[in-house]
Amino acid sequence: MQMTSKIAPCLWFDNQAVEAAQLYTSIFPQSRIVRTSYYTEAGNEIHGRPAGSVMTVDFELAGQSFTALNGGPLFQFNEAISFQVFCDDQAEIDYYWEKLTEGGEEVQCGWLKDRFGVSWQITPAAMQDLFSGADPDRASRAMLAMLPMKKLDIAALERAVNGG
Repeated sequence: MQMTSKIAPCLWFDNQAVEAAQLYTSIFPQSRIVRTSYYTEAGNEIHGRPAGSVMTVDFELAGQSFTALNGGPLFQFNEAISFQVFCDDQAEIDYYWEKLTEGGEEVQCGWLKDRFGVSWQITPAAMQDLFSGADPDRASRAMLAMLPMKKLDIAALERAVNGG
């Protein structure tokens, strides 16, 4: 089975790889679980994982390949890596925000942590347009409007950029 991406993130979980892959593929369109692999007796010797338990789950989210690894509790997720979800409208922002914060945590400026501790940025697809251009005051207004927000509000950001 060939993966669709040349580069694919591998997410290290304690033992929630299946649960995470099932959640993520249920949220994002054009997503699927591709393959599951299992620990052998060697996995028990090296990682303390019982033979027959899930080692990895290969999955795709909107065509992007991922691997979820049940590697044990040694490593934890942090904000140094996050996944950006570019949304076309407020309804899309609201949808992903609701689904990914369930059991997780709202952070700030469009960032959240899901129930597994994975960081996501749920942002308007036109976000870069709000913070770029020849007018530095426009970008400042966008930043000042965004800073107190948790879930981003496109209409409020556009009002701020337009001086309203």
